Amino acid sequence: MREERSLRTSSCQTSQTVEHRVVHYRESVPDSPAKGPSHEELVRIYAQPKTIAVVGASGTVGKPAHDKPRYLQSQGYRIVPVNPHGGEILGEHVFASLRDVNMPIDIVDVFRPPAEAEAVARDAVAVGAKVVWFQPGTDTDVAAAVATKGGLTVIRRRCMAVTHGLLGLGPGPHARAKS
Repeated sequence: MREERSLRTSSCQTSQTVEHRVVHYRESVPDSPAKGPSHEELVRIYAQPKTIAVVGASGTVGKPAHDKPRYLQSQGYRIVPVNPHGGEILGEHVFASLRDVNMPIDIVDVFRPPAEAEAVARDAVAVGAKVVWFQPGTDTDVAAAVATKGGLTVIRRRCMAVTHGLLGLGPGPHARAKS
């Protein structure tokens, strides 16, 4: 079934808000430069996570590594910032590395350069994540292969926040549990 609507989203690479006319079919999400999961698989991924570790999270408003996790947090997802500089981001303690996180991680959302992608994939496998989500411009074929071989679902070249909005999904598991 064809569905058409207008919505405002932010580009994953900039904090600029733009108007999009979105046309998609219920069986698929908008075109992506990488073959990825089906519409149903994406909905399942968003419905199940409790904790999203954001590798490369930023405390700087206006940077995608701050604004995209902030959006996901506003939708009820638990955000765990990972950045070697430490401190606090989005009201959450910042862990220096993925392996330092002391709670189960469902999704690893990657905001680091491709040169670091393989190491992040190895860490995601080591901590028992279920999904590694490479933001546009952050992945490599080797990193994707490492994560896949480790049993993770791999999503590449899509912004997690923008995809959530395009799918028209409501609040995540934490928000639903509070109501």
